[in-house]
Amino acid sequence: MPLLTRITGPRDLDRLSLEELDQLAQEIRTFLVEAVSKTGGHLGPNLGVVELTIALHRVFDSPRDKVLFDTGHQSYVHKLLTGRQDFSRLKMKGGLSGYPAQSESEHDVIENSHASTVLGWADGIAKAHEIQGLDRHVAAVIGDGALTGGMAWEALNNIAAAKDRPLVIVVNDNERSYAPTIGGLANHLATLRTTDGYERFLARGKDLLERTPVVGRPLYDTLHGAKKGLKDFIAPQGMFEDLGLKYVGPIDGHDIEALESALTRAKRFGGPVIVHCLTEKGRGYQPALADEADRFHAVGKIHPDTGLPISTSGADWTSVFGEEMVRLGEEREDIVAITAAMLQPVGLDRFAKRFPERVYDVGIAEQHGAVSAAGLAHGGLHPVFAVYATFLNRAFDQVLMDVALHKCGVTFVLDRAGITGTDGASHNGMWDMSILQVVPGLRLAAPRDADQVRAQLREAVAVDDAPTVVRFSKGAVGPAVPAVGRVGGMDVLREPGTDHPDVLLVSVGALAPMCLEVADLLDKQGITTTVVDPRWVKPVDEAMAPLAERHRVVVTVEDNSRVGGVGSAIAQALRDAGVDVPLRDFGIPPRFLDHASRAEVLAEIGLTAPDIARQVTGLVAKLDGRYDRSGAEAVEATRD
Repeated sequence: MPLLTRITGPRDLDRLSLEELDQLAQEIRTFLVEAVSKTGGHLGPNLGVVELTIALHRVFDSPRDKVLFDTGHQSYVHKLLTGRQDFSRLKMKGGLSGYPAQSESEHDVIENSHASTVLGWADGIAKAHEIQGLDRHVAAVIGDGALTGGMAWEALNNIAAAKDRPLVIVVNDNERSYAPTIGGLANHLATLRTTDGYERFLARGKDLLERTPVVGRPLYDTLHGAKKGLKDFIAPQGMFEDLGLKYVGPIDGHDIEALESALTRAKRFGGPVIVHCLTEKGRGYQPALADEADRFHAVGKIHPDTGLPISTSGADWTSVFGEEMVRLGEEREDIVAITAAMLQPVGLDRFAKRFPERVYDVGIAEQHGAVSAAGLAHGGLHPVFAVYATFLNRAFDQVLMDVALHKCGVTFVLDRAGITGTDGASHNGMWDMSILQVVPGLRLAAPRDADQVRAQLREAVAVDDAPTVVRFSKGAVGPAVPAVGRVGGMDVLREPGTDHPDVLLVSVGALAPMCLEVADLLDKQGITTTVVDPRWVKPVDEAMAPLAERHRVVVTVEDNSRVGGVGSAIAQALRDAGVDVPLRDFGIPPRFLDHASRAEVLAEIGLTAPDIARQVTGLVAKLDGRYDRSGAEAVEATRD
C-alpha cells in the first residue's frame, strides 16, 4: 500500500521512519508529475519543496500552528499532506484550487497568491497570538524571488522588533521566482550558498588554537568575541542579524533530517529566526530540470514521460505583443522594457534576447518598477512595463503620483486582463479599467484582436507626455475583427442600415466577437444595432455622445468590473454632454470569482451573448411598453 494513501493529515507523518519519509517524498513527486500533467498547473515549484513541506508538517502542528505560504503556487505538497489527494480537477470548477483556499481546509490561510505578503501576514498572526496569550508558532515560507519585494523587507523590519515573539521564516532559496532570481539580494544569497559558514570555521580554528601553548586560548577568545565581523567576512548572513533576526543555514532543502533539525532549533528559540533552505526547482523530473527558462514553473497538459505539451494552440496575445516589441526596438533606440520577475510570461524574452542591454528585471517589485520607469522616461527613454493586470494594482500610487503627475511617457502593458479563470480570484485582471479611470491624463487602450495589439501598442509608445496602458486577455487570440467604418477615433464593427437604430452596443477589447453575436441575436428580434469598438476607452471619445444620441439605448460590454469601469465612464460622459439615453452596462460583478475555465466564469456571471441579448431585448421592449417576456423567450429560442 503506497505511503501517500495513508496520509490523511499532518500527524500521520509522525509515525513514519526516516526511510519511509524518503519513500513518501518519492511517491509525492511521482504523484505530482502524473496528476499535474493531466490538468496543468504549477509543477516545478512543488517538485522543489517536497522534503521541506514534509519537514514543516513534522515540526509544526498545523492548524494549531500556522504554516503560511507566500504566493501559494508551491502548496500542492501541503494539500497532499493535509488530506487533499484528489487532483483530478485541479484548477477546474468544483476541484481543488491551484493555491491555498480557506474553503478547502483549516490548514490553509493566505489565498491572495500575490508575492511578498506572507511575512506581513506572519507578523500579524504572531502578534494576535501574543495579545491573546496563545502558545502557538507561525512558520512562513517565502521564496528567494519574493524577497525582492519591498513589502517583505518592511515586514522583516517589524518582525525583528519583537525579540521573543515566536516566528520562523523559511527562505526557500532555489535561485528562481519564475526565472532565475536577480539583483543584490540574489547575489547575497548566492554568497551564503557558497560559503562553509563561520561556525565550521570557528570550530576548526578552536581545535587548532587550543593546541597552541600559552597564546592559543586567549587568541581564540578574542577571535570569538569578534564573531560579528568574522561572520560577515566568512558568511555574510550578518545582513539578517543586523535586523535582529537569528539565522540558521544554509540547509539542504532535500535532506529531511537536516531540515527537521534546523526547524526544531528555530522553533525552540522562541523569537524570530530565519531558516535558509537550498532547494532545486523541478527536482526529480528531468524535463523540468532541462527547462532553463523556468523549470516548468507552470505547465499546461503535458506528456508525463517527455514533458512535451499534448496540444498546441494558435498565437496568443502575449506572443503578439512580444513580437511587436522586437519590431519597435529595432525601429527606436529609446524603447526599453521592464518586467517584474516575469520576463517570459509577459512576452519580453524575445526583446531581451535581441536587446539584452535594454531590459530591466526589477524582481517582484512592481512599485519600484513603476517609479524606475518614471525616471527612465525623465531621462529621455520610453519604457514599456509589461505586467499581469492584477499585479499593476500594487503600483497604483506610483502610476498616479510618479508617472502621471510628472507627465512621464511610460507605457504599461497589462497581460492577463479580464477573466483569467483557472488561477482564481487573485489572478483575474478585473480591476484595471476601474482603478485607472481616476488617473488624470492616462490613456487606456483595449485591443480587440492581434492587429489592434500591434497598432495600439505603437500608438501608445508615440505618447511622450502621459502614461499609456494597453491591456489584453490571456490565451489564444482569435481571428481579426475588421472594422466597417470609423466615427471619431472609434471603429464601427457593425452598421444597422438605418438612420435611427435601437441599440448602440459598445464593445470593449476581446469581447468584440461576442458583441457581434449579441447584435445578430437582437437582429432576429427586429432590434437594430450599431456595434462600435472605442479602441481607447480612456478618455471617452468625443464622438461617443453624439453617436449615442442617435440611438434609443446604449449598452456597454467589458471584461472588467462594472463598478467604475468603462460603462460608468461612458455614462458620465453622456450626462456631461446632456445626452439623456438609457444605458445598460454589462461587466464583471464586484465579487471574488472562484476558479473555473474562462468560459464557465463568463457563463456564471451572465457575460455571454444569449444572456446579454435577452436583457437588451427586455429593455427595448420596456421602452416600447410591451414587455411580457416574449422577447426574452424568443432570444432563448435562438440559442439553438
